[in-house]
Amino acid sequence: QVQLVESGGDLVQAGGSLRLSCAASGSIFSIDAMGWYRQAPGKQRELVAVMPSGGSTKYADSVKGRFTISRDNAKNTVYLQMNSLKPEDTAVYVCNADIISFRRTKLVYWGEGTQVTVSS
Repeated sequence: QVQLVESGGDLVQAGGSLRLSCAASGSIFSIDAMGWYRQAPGKQRELVAVMPSGGSTKYADSVKGRFTISRDNAKNTVYLQMNSLKPEDTAVYVCNADIISFRRTKLVYWGEGTQVTVSS
């Protein structure tokens, strides 16, 4: 059993910053990619940023230069530093991870999400 638990969502004024965290726990042999998605009301879920275990990170064009994804592999945790927040960044932010079990099977897991609200 694997769980992803996000934290750090809040209400913030435009121009402000937030740091989201997502910790994976459970039966984990290793973790491949970890990433963040978001879903605003009435819109489809969209990729925000993804960080493979090796290789370059990827960002949505709308957040490039403002958001930074990072991870602490020792803690099985991925972070999203969000700066210069805009009202259009308001959404539920959900993390996901490609987790390899001790049986060497890889499955994608999702957290339940954390609400980020940016006021104008």
